[in-house]
Amino acid sequence: MATTRSLSSLPSVSPAVPAPPRLRAVERDEVVTVADLLPPGATWLPAPPNAVPVLPGRPPMVGYLVLVPADRQPPFTVAAPEPAGPVGDPLVRVDAVQRTAEVDGRPLDLTYLEFELLAHLVAHPGRVHTRDQLVGTVWGYGHVGDGRTVDVHIARLRRKLGAEHRDTIRTVRRVGYKYVPPAGR
Repeated sequence: MATTRSLSSLPSVSPAVPAPPRLRAVERDEVVTVADLLPPGATWLPAPPNAVPVLPGRPPMVGYLVLVPADRQPPFTVAAPEPAGPVGDPLVRVDAVQRTAEVDGRPLDLTYLEFELLAHLVAHPGRVHTRDQLVGTVWGYGHVGDGRTVDVHIARLRRKLGAEHRDTIRTVRRVGYKYVPPAGR
């Protein structure tokens, strides 16, 4: 019969004492040459000391810069670009190439962020976007602010869409917004 140990019989470890780093010796055939991992034509250099973070109480980290010639194909696949033509339905259309938006054939006079917000919502109809997702996608991750910024821009965008089409941007309470194309008009 198998015996089990109770938790009280295990040695206690103080959580305040950090565990020592786990290092082990490696054989020569286990060592990977960095040059084998780089794309053709690339070079690598040690990173300058001020570019690598220093954590108090930890050994120094080592970093490297990888330089790849601009004319070389990247070693990974690049995502396909979004469609270049107009997106949307017959009533609300957004053309990202010409940076134009129209509703019922009437051009809209939008600011840069209003255009980006409408283009993103129209490109993903029916999908609910949280305020944080919209801030990250439209404003960028460097934006300092909160989700209320999105509320203000949505209100302005609804005003510019007009009374007849303002309900195409729906509020999902306590979550965010979604674009719902007008049905059968």
